[in-house]
Amino acid sequence: MNSPTRQLYDEEEDDQGEVFLDESDIIDEVAVDEEDLPDADDDDDTDDSMHIFTGHTGELYTVSCSPTDPLLVATGGGDDKGFLWKIGVGDWASELKGHKDSVSSLAFSSDGQLLASGGLDGLVQIWDASSGNHKCVLEGPDEGIEWVRWHPKGHLVLAGSEDKSVWMWNADKGAYLNSFTGHEASVTCGEFTPDGKTICTGSDDASLRIWNPKSGENIHVVRGHPYHTDGLTCLALSSDSTLAITGSKDNSVHIVNITSGRVVSSLASHSDSVECVELAPSSPWAATGGLDQKLIIWDLQHSLPRATCEHKDGVTCVSWLGASRYVATGCVDGKVRLWDSLSGDCIRTFSGHADAIQSLSISASQDYLVSGSSDGTARVFEIAEFK
Repeated sequence: MNSPTRQLYDEEEDDQGEVFLDESDIIDEVAVDEEDLPDADDDDDTDDSMHIFTGHTGELYTVSCSPTDPLLVATGGGDDKGFLWKIGVGDWASELKGHKDSVSSLAFSSDGQLLASGGLDGLVQIWDASSGNHKCVLEGPDEGIEWVRWHPKGHLVLAGSEDKSVWMWNADKGAYLNSFTGHEASVTCGEFTPDGKTICTGSDDASLRIWNPKSGENIHVVRGHPYHTDGLTCLALSSDSTLAITGSKDNSVHIVNITSGRVVSSLASHSDSVECVELAPSSPWAATGGLDQKLIIWDLQHSLPRATCEHKDGVTCVSWLGASRYVATGCVDGKVRLWDSLSGDCIRTFSGHADAIQSLSISASQDYLVSGSSDGTARVFEIAEFK
């Protein structure tokens, strides 16, 4: 049965032929924000990737590109599996078996020889990067591993756990070296300083702790006013090992002097949780992404935002494209975007994923950007033109 409206419209068409509206027929005007209109390039069927890795059967949590092999990629996810695979080589993959829960973090050693995988089973596994062969299991934490990192100059592995502790091992010997206790909640982020002499860790307890790796001594605890009021989510360290920049669920970003343990600057422009931070390799700038749908490029010398880059959903991960002016973001809307940090313009949107981007990594040659998504795939996008 036709609706009354439909019937009336049909009759009018029969009587008058084509029906035209003039200004007197307008009842109301509705303002439409251009942001809400679909872009011409927002076709959901578009796939800009040049390679798709489909070995996982659950969502991907972590992606890491080898620092030495321009085609080698490691991925880990909610299917309790890790994989080593090569860009453009669709029939080669090495499964990393051994975790009994989600693989939450992956990292290659700086020389590219070893791969560390951290799982929610509380284990860190070490693998030979070239063959995929299992080397050893590193045990200690009682709960899930939040992150794994390598010493910049050797085969020492650092991992932070949900059980409030941080652990360090010698990966060549499979030997425990030290543990760092003092945080009062999950240790959500951490790094060796680039000079390898200090460790910085951030926690859900809203504190940053600075440690001596050899002695295990807690040199500084940064907490309370004017620092974060909620859990830390991300951390980046300056190349000269003097500054730590941290983001938090409290929407703020703070810069801490690692030597003195003092907060030297506070960057307030986000209006929701800050999810990611990365320092530019070649300039005193930082990029932060948040659930407020913004990427903010900061001028650290003046503690001011240079550019604010609006997204259509929360920004989950950020990565500078080497020493270039460009920065990549992964977004909850499944898109990967490239931004010009000088102008703040989006210069490229990569489509293909069907769900949120969880992790980004740049290949050693800087020819490829690899993204891991909740849709269960990793995708490779070509970025050689943006070096």
